[in-house]
Amino acid sequence: MIKKTKYIQDTKKLLGQLPTVEAPLPEYLYIATDNARCGKADLYIKEGDHVNCCQLIGMRHAAFFDQPIHATVSGTFEGYERHYHRSGKLVNFIKLHNDFKDTMDPAVKERSDEEIAKLTKDDVTTILKNCASVGLGGSSFPTYIKMQTNAKIDHILINGIECEPYITSDQRMMLEHPEEILKGMMILEQIFSCHDARLCIKKKHADIIAVYQELIKHYPNSGLSVSALGNFYPEGWELAMIKNSTGVVVPQGQLPSKYGIFNINVSTCYGVYQAVKYNKPVYERNVSISGEGIMHPCNLRVRVGTPIKSIIQLAGGYKDPDKPKVFILGGPMMGASLPSDDCIITKTVTSIIVLNYALEKVEPCIRCGSCVLSCPVGLQPVQIMNAMKVTPVDKDRVKALNPLSCMECGLCSYSCTSKIPLLDYVRRAKIIAKLP
Repeated sequence: MIKKTKYIQDTKKLLGQLPTVEAPLPEYLYIATDNARCGKADLYIKEGDHVNCCQLIGMRHAAFFDQPIHATVSGTFEGYERHYHRSGKLVNFIKLHNDFKDTMDPAVKERSDEEIAKLTKDDVTTILKNCASVGLGGSSFPTYIKMQTNAKIDHILINGIECEPYITSDQRMMLEHPEEILKGMMILEQIFSCHDARLCIKKKHADIIAVYQELIKHYPNSGLSVSALGNFYPEGWELAMIKNSTGVVVPQGQLPSKYGIFNINVSTCYGVYQAVKYNKPVYERNVSISGEGIMHPCNLRVRVGTPIKSIIQLAGGYKDPDKPKVFILGGPMMGASLPSDDCIITKTVTSIIVLNYALEKVEPCIRCGSCVLSCPVGLQPVQIMNAMKVTPVDKDRVKALNPLSCMECGLCSYSCTSKIPLLDYVRRAKIIAKLP
């Protein structure tokens, strides 16, 4: 009997119990000049220049926003190299030779609690813009743009659900930095004049829930709370999280702020606190390293710009090095597969998953309907696949199947009894559907 797929294999129970370890700094670090959202950049330094950690060294440009570029160590700018970005594309990276002094830029200054209490929404928006705060759950969307809403915010939701297997970076963040996360939530309450900020987390994480419920007692009348949600996938999808936490139904394609909701990832919330309290950009982040192809799965605090090759060495290197590997940045359901380990840690790399390559035979579709039953947004993935197989592709037919509604959870491919990579077809269909 075909059923709706709501649960995926849990592969991170033991990994989630391992504390986060500070990774040693490499000799060379690399900062992307462009990324998935910003196609060009201006650089404020030239080869041979010395830079400080967290120094503003350039500006990326997108269609409707700019994004500052910061150095993540102190050292010397030695030119450019091309490496794989987490998007799977080869891009230019600034090469920094680490001087191992970690000299902080003078712009990094601590604000007192009294100063923070006087900050307005416009003040915090400017701080986050200058610190290049982005969605650290993987979206990389600039936080300051989300903050610019004029809508009344009734609920602030901090997404700590971390649905996908293999990833525990947010789980460890919540356990190891609860005070900073709660203070970040209170800053958001302050600037939005909102008295309801909820940490959203799966109810199976009883240890994390207990920590926050106890700490919240130290902040009476703060409006802080924990929202324990279902253990299914994809509970971390913002529309599912909003509905199951608040009862508010946000139609797909609408901004949550229009319905009184402001939501960000838990690591982004920690970054908000770091930016407001210390004027620090995101120059390091938690990363999970796991998978059957790695010797010692672990959780690391990694400097942005670190080559993945050096992180794999820290994890003991490859298990079965004679077998070809699959490299996934982000989760196995929604992450990007890369052709090699020649990739760099950027702000939005939550995990590195190394698997032994295994070719699965794709069988013909048996029209079981599992992909349709499992799709959270009600698409027909097989129909989209069939439309994409026609040569030439009928653009109007593809658009009519509404592939742009896909949130790329990967359940269609995961649930397919014939092992068809349906999500790949849907992703390609989304490109076609965006054409004029």
